[in-house]
Amino acid sequence: MLSLKVSRGKVRCLVSLSRRFSTDQDGAHRPPPETSAPLPDSEPPEPEWRPRKDPSGCSVLLFPGQGSQFVGMGRGLLKYPNVKDMFSVAQKILGYDLLSLCLQGPEEELSRTVHCQPAVFVTSLAAVERLNHDNPKAIETCVAAAGFSVGEFAALVFSGAMDYAEALYAVKVRAEAMQKASELVPSGMLSVIGRPQAQYKHACVQAKEHCKSLGVETAVCSVANYLFPDGRVIAGHQKALDFLQQNSRRLQFVRTKPLPVSGAFHTELMASATEPLREVLRQVKVRRPEINVYSNVDGKRYMNESHVRRQLVKQLVSPVKWEQTLHEIYERTQGKKFPHTYEVGPGKQLGATLQKCNRKAFLTYAHVEVTADED
Repeated sequence: MLSLKVSRGKVRCLVSLSRRFSTDQDGAHRPPPETSAPLPDSEPPEPEWRPRKDPSGCSVLLFPGQGSQFVGMGRGLLKYPNVKDMFSVAQKILGYDLLSLCLQGPEEELSRTVHCQPAVFVTSLAAVERLNHDNPKAIETCVAAAGFSVGEFAALVFSGAMDYAEALYAVKVRAEAMQKASELVPSGMLSVIGRPQAQYKHACVQAKEHCKSLGVETAVCSVANYLFPDGRVIAGHQKALDFLQQNSRRLQFVRTKPLPVSGAFHTELMASATEPLREVLRQVKVRRPEINVYSNVDGKRYMNESHVRRQLVKQLVSPVKWEQTLHEIYERTQGKKFPHTYEVGPGKQLGATLQKCNRKAFLTYAHVEVTADED
């Protein structure tokens, strides 16, 4: 096992992974932009005389989660500064060649929880390197970040709240614990698109009652992801999910699709994974984010170090409130402009959810390609 003391501070060497408010290209010191002011526990109201920054001159970064991975991701990022070093550090921490797995697969191995969480984490931060090279202003003007599930760790590294190597070690522990928890009982996750009248929580109650009739006394079935209006992911015991699929029409579900994951993430079936993650988070250095970073647990921004540790553990057994997070980030009075949004990492799923939640915000969305150069 790689000592945390050895890995600590690696991202300080990979300077462009952390927030670049400290130096210009010529090395001159510059303060962070006003919009990324410190976030005290009880923030005083902003003085009315303080000049407001035009939102259209700011950016938001979104980091994807498990399920976005694919063989070949990262191929278009290797020429950018620090990326090869990032994968080299990852190999030392993880104990296997993550870059080879990302580029060549096999897909079954890349898709395993223990592998895909670190893979998505590293590839997403490598995409930040590309964005910084191609469009440094997007990094310099970033005022907020959010990540879906494991993507939250990448968002926190980008914000300066965690060091790259230590966060990757925490992701490794998290992925291993979640893989182990998923093997305790047959379980899974089901993507559901419902009609406006669909009642997801009531459907879960019915599924648990069905399981009880089959002799499963403590069945788990609950909403694990709030994606967009009428879009949910429900997770729990496999028998409960089978019931939902078999009764989808009666439950007002338009479409159901099992997800290729190993367990019921973001439900109480992940309870056994919380202690290993809590323990590793005690060991790593956590700082207050330098920009707004939003928690999956409640869609609210992180306020301090203890808040980060607490919410990251709670996230394992709580639904990902992504729709609520997007509302929190992009809510504004009518006529006010939207920031530029960049999805940094494999896949474009977060862009798709943004389009369904806020079409106006989506107009300034872009995806940072992770496979090859864009024309």
